[in-house]
Amino acid sequence: MWPDPREESFAKETLERYSGSKASDFQSNLLLTNFPRYVEYFAKTRNVPIFEGSMFKVAHYPQDELTILDFKIGSPAAALVVDLCSFLPVRAALLLGMCGGLRRRYQIGEYLVPIASIRGEGTSDFYFPAQVPALANFLMQKAATEVLEQQKAIYHIGITYTTNMRFWEFNEEFKSMLKMTKAQAIEMECATLFTASYKRRFTLGALLLISDLPLMHDGFKTKKSSDFVYERYMPDHLEKGVQIVKLARVMQSRHIKGAYHRNLGMGPPTP
Repeated sequence: MWPDPREESFAKETLERYSGSKASDFQSNLLLTNFPRYVEYFAKTRNVPIFEGSMFKVAHYPQDELTILDFKIGSPAAALVVDLCSFLPVRAALLLGMCGGLRRRYQIGEYLVPIASIRGEGTSDFYFPAQVPALANFLMQKAATEVLEQQKAIYHIGITYTTNMRFWEFNEEFKSMLKMTKAQAIEMECATLFTASYKRRFTLGALLLISDLPLMHDGFKTKKSSDFVYERYMPDHLEKGVQIVKLARVMQSRHIKGAYHRNLGMGPPTP
């Protein structure tokens, strides 16, 4: 059955309304984030304008064929951004998110490359039955680990628990369940992003920054610690993301396994 052509038109119109930017201005490499400061830093360092609509904040850098988009927080917003952007000629997409580390040995400022997420948020149920796993795109995660290795960054590989409940730190029943899952980190979007992108055949991975250690005594994220994470680690996180999507495009041009067929034959971004 052929897709309804009205869906693409509606998706692009909705994206323009929510982002304040023309759909035609979006580039073929996409960085997704939950944090407006990432977009502001990106725009300032590239000397490009910021567009803001009723929901999203975006900036485009045609020189690297790169767009960054802040879609706010939570699984419904994560689902929406994949549904909308899957109608664009995006070839490589990466989430630059933050997570709570759930291992004693983890340190704030280290990275986590999620290979999968536990679907505890509910939104992903609209895409696939519960028994379908939420997996990151293999090519994107391979590109992420290669860049981290090249730059000798400290990182971990594991599974995240995606929840829709933000204020859980004092919920002992939830914390007991969380420990039983053996997840390495907790966040609010990955399972939805991975499931929606699998449904939409949208090449997407994630690089998460460990911003807090919520199971440890005094490990909660506070206003002061959040500001410190932004100032100390955000620039490196963003620039690593840029290198990852660039490498992913090179890998796609070499037909390295993992990309969807819509990406094959695409060359790397213009230098």
